[in-house]
Amino acid sequence: MKNKSSSESTPRDTGRIRSLVPADRFPIEAMVVSSGKFSEVEIATAMELVDEALESGEESGYIFAVLETAIPNTKVRGYACYGPVPLTESAYDLYWIVVDPASQGSGFGQRLLQYVEQDVRSRGGGMILIETSSQESYGATIRFYERSGYNLAARIRNFYKIGDDKLVFQKELS
Repeated sequence: MKNKSSSESTPRDTGRIRSLVPADRFPIEAMVVSSGKFSEVEIATAMELVDEALESGEESGYIFAVLETAIPNTKVRGYACYGPVPLTESAYDLYWIVVDPASQGSGFGQRLLQYVEQDVRSRGGGMILIETSSQESYGATIRFYERSGYNLAARIRNFYKIGDDKLVFQKELS
């Protein structure tokens, strides 16, 4: 008798993506904090966007996509925050995309990004811009964007602080 591997015996939960609800606030904050990548000011900013979206919905200018899994129990595994760039015809900014550190490498980030791209297209968007830091600690993030078809469109030297450039990635949606 052949032994089943754990991947054969346990169904893989790719999760479902849904809109933001008030109960998401705590798990989102926990994810942003536990990532270890963000300063206290950045964490506060992320939570301000959550609060604005919870209060005003899409009128806030922020759209949230929350990825949750059901196996073994329902849990928020990641989220993305994006929105239209004011004064442009079809450009969108991806403000935040965060996956729970314990769930990284599961494809959830790629799934969220693909969802965002599809949603932006359905809203008439033609371009997504993503800003990030050039710090070495963001190396995996930069590689993730590049593997996902985003090109480095701009580099602003010493933007965040001396030695920390602002990188702007761009993808034209077809």
